[in-house]
Amino acid sequence: MAVVEWRKDGTVAVVVMNTSENRHNPDFAAGLLRVFDEIEADKEITSTVLTSIDAKNWSLGIDLAWITGAYGGQEFQSIKDFMYRMNNVFKRILLFPMPVIAAMSGHTFGNGSILACTCDFRFMKADRGYMCFPEVDINIPFLPGMLQIMKKAIPYYKLEDLVYSGKRAGALELEKHHVIVKACADADALTKEVMDFARSYQKGRTIFSEHKSRLHKHIIEIMDKEDPAYIEPLKLMV
Repeated sequence: MAVVEWRKDGTVAVVVMNTSENRHNPDFAAGLLRVFDEIEADKEITSTVLTSIDAKNWSLGIDLAWITGAYGGQEFQSIKDFMYRMNNVFKRILLFPMPVIAAMSGHTFGNGSILACTCDFRFMKADRGYMCFPEVDINIPFLPGMLQIMKKAIPYYKLEDLVYSGKRAGALELEKHHVIVKACADADALTKEVMDFARSYQKGRTIFSEHKSRLHKHIIEIMDKEDPAYIEPLKLMV
């Protein structure tokens, strides 16, 4: 079973992250880029849902075991390549010519939360799971591009609350502050709500692509121009 797979459900592409924690490492990034290429090649698809096979976790962010091992082995270029590759994943979703909808079926932490923020819409299961930015507790500052992605999805006052506290926020709280479209009662309700919402989108790819490229132009520019100043010297901790 691949780390990331997808299936077609009418005009909806359902992307499934296939591991228990869906940690971000080179294989994960390559898998997402591959499936988004395949989805775009199918001209019948008009929306994409990003979900997890695991009932507990949607995505817990960076694969700490992998990146710690890479640091220990002085594989610094591999770490830089991975950081740029994850930026490519974020840009791919930000510019994807159709809506990308996060079906957050469980815990969504750190880089996983940023992945959710790149999506155009977010739904979350209310009976289990939290969204969290724990970076404040482990002394890891966000890249400039990451902050811009987060600002796109989270009202600024709520972003400050989550970033400075590192607290966990559940679906009902996130719905109240318009971070997610809807807090769904359970896994079955999440699937139904997300798929109904995804099927409602039958827009042309050309106009969707143009809207997203203009809306997100400033984010892409910051990722390209400012992030390398932190990635190249690996200034990833304070």
